[in-house]
Amino acid sequence: MPRENNFLLGRGERLIEDIVMSSSGGPKQHPYTIHEAKLRLAPLLERAVGDVDALPDDACPRDRAVISLTMNPAYIAKSYFPDILLREVGIQVVGSRPRTIKPEKFSPNQKPEEMPSTELFAWGARKDLRKWSKNLPNWEESKGSAQQLRSIETIAAPSPREKIKGDLSEKDLLAMEVVLHAGTQARDGNINIEEEFLDFLKARGILQKPRQRFYAQGLCFLGIDAPTERVEEIATFSMVRAVRRIPRLRRMDPMLRSSRISEVVPKLPDATPMCKETKVAIFDGGIPENHPLTKWVRLDEHFNNMGPATETLHAHGVAVTSATLFGHIDSQNPLLPRPFTEIDHYRVLAEETGKEAHELHDVLERVVEVLEKRIYDFFNLSIGPDIPIEDDDVHSWTAVLDDRLAKSSTLAIIAVGNNGESDAEVGLNRVQVPADCVNALAVGACDSTGWGWRRAPYSSLGPGRSCGRVKPDVVSFGGVKNHPFVVLDSGSNLELVNISGTSFAAPSVARMASGIRAHFGTNLGHLAIRALLVHSAENGKFDVNETGWGRCAQELDAIVLCDDNEVCVVYQDEISPKNHIRVPIPIPANGMDGKVTLKATICYKSQIDPHHPGNYTRAGLEVTFRPHEGRLPRASHKHADSKPFFGSSIPGATEHDLRRKAWKWENCLHASKSMRWSSLRKPVFDIHYIARAESKTSTSAGTLPYALVVSIKAERHVDLYNHIVREYATRLEQLRPVLDIPIRTVS
Repeated sequence: MPRENNFLLGRGERLIEDIVMSSSGGPKQHPYTIHEAKLRLAPLLERAVGDVDALPDDACPRDRAVISLTMNPAYIAKSYFPDILLREVGIQVVGSRPRTIKPEKFSPNQKPEEMPSTELFAWGARKDLRKWSKNLPNWEESKGSAQQLRSIETIAAPSPREKIKGDLSEKDLLAMEVVLHAGTQARDGNINIEEEFLDFLKARGILQKPRQRFYAQGLCFLGIDAPTERVEEIATFSMVRAVRRIPRLRRMDPMLRSSRISEVVPKLPDATPMCKETKVAIFDGGIPENHPLTKWVRLDEHFNNMGPATETLHAHGVAVTSATLFGHIDSQNPLLPRPFTEIDHYRVLAEETGKEAHELHDVLERVVEVLEKRIYDFFNLSIGPDIPIEDDDVHSWTAVLDDRLAKSSTLAIIAVGNNGESDAEVGLNRVQVPADCVNALAVGACDSTGWGWRRAPYSSLGPGRSCGRVKPDVVSFGGVKNHPFVVLDSGSNLELVNISGTSFAAPSVARMASGIRAHFGTNLGHLAIRALLVHSAENGKFDVNETGWGRCAQELDAIVLCDDNEVCVVYQDEISPKNHIRVPIPIPANGMDGKVTLKATICYKSQIDPHHPGNYTRAGLEVTFRPHEGRLPRASHKHADSKPFFGSSIPGATEHDLRRKAWKWENCLHASKSMRWSSLRKPVFDIHYIARAESKTSTSAGTLPYALVVSIKAERHVDLYNHIVREYATRLEQLRPVLDIPIRTVS
């Protein structure tokens, strides 16, 4: 059992040092010669130019149109971005999407197969595209632009039909979301893409008054009402990336709602919250003004043009709030625990929510309004669109929230949804928007608080999007029929009710996060708290697509305390682009006995490019594990041999391997390895920060904050914790609590 004074060790960043690494790699083996590339691409380009020339003039603002360039899978690394070619032709990339293709050739030593690739969307003047098509056969092979032709597998003009997402075959007026390429490049020459598009619709008598507009980096999300039979005409506008039906909001009624537990009367604590400095927000269905929870909850429903709440919305809002304050309530113990923090509950849902499609955009607008005005340590979102994620496009909810989270110190905890029993073959059981936010903690549900737990059948499955493939991040108890989740009822009388759903697993994790913050104050930042929640998760040996990194710890001492034979160190620091740093792992200088288990978790937030979903994150950390300083690959080498640890440390992994496994740019990595003590001598993690922007190398990235948690456990070394505390006394510090918080074990 953890000892009450064996706290986490902090200030691990004091151990870090900069290092110099030499570059490696041989000459590129090109699939095609330049002559072959010209012969292959000339007819494809001629056809694409013919397609864009056939578009109506007002579908091409200022005579500009979009074509697509699909990269050969051998060239998907950011260093192969065809910048010289694009400049030569006079076109600019405004977005991309991942594609799986079978190239005609891949490499001299590998037979072509289905492989991940990138389709670039580039826009330029139609006259420049015609000029390129005419001159391409005569390009001199010595030119850099001609050499980069070898990286292109196909050229085409996106057709209106392929921009239409989902089934829009109904003959009716439909609420649609139109996604436009509208980044800074698209504004060159004072072209306002959104206004040009609206003029295009007005000229055809299609447009009624446009609804909400949301912007996230290079995308504009527009809500409109239009007849479905005109959707292909709408998609003719060259800068349209996608058109889709606006989905409804997820159902608000819990998965399971049985009769109230009338024989048990809960007793609320008399005390105020333990910590008033920690700020927590909930966006949900509201709570009744006279509800007992208002003792710890400030209700805000000031939004303009929002209708009244309903009993169903209040029931969901109270249940989520109860879970955030108290977690799963033990119906055998009527005395509820003292809340860690106060809560601001924003009612962002109304009676019409779920009935009127554009209301989904209204809800997002309300959430964004709050986040722009107030800074929270944590917020919980157990609501969202009733739609599973797509790999080739990013939904407005995800793009808008992820963009804001990347620039803030807030940790968002988001429920993954309850569609886990939907059709897996077509991906309808995947995590729902916006649980694919890479800068948020996505939470699924498990079926038990005890041993033998597994994913609750209704809990949505991964993978998430690149580069946040491990979604959910963690699971927590969410209730099932024979073991329901217990919360306070929404009535004014104190009663308990049985429910289930990821909507209640997520706020339970939010409660744990706020407890860590209340425990340690500002000594732990939000990235460290996210890393600790993942690091301390109980691995049930399930596939990560089912349960992520495991079941979230159910009591604080499992996160903040160490056993005598264990030590856990937190590193919180920043790293500069292209920099290499060395992170020593503290172990006794005189060694340990027997086998040891090394576990590590690293988390960081990343700026995003939603218009490049295959290259969604702008930051990547390559982490290399070097377990033994005396074992060099060759005598002439300065750095010790590396061993696999995180996914990106696969020996000999190619860019293709790393892209397929989606580890290279994953912003939350976690792994655990068992090894003999004799294999460790001054072990380290070497970390390299690589930056990109819009699928190519970035030259303007700033420093990247990150948090790393490393723990070492040695079964036979019964005094390991004290040994490390003494040996590193001048560098590492015990993270002692700023508040004395009693720990409650969930039953």
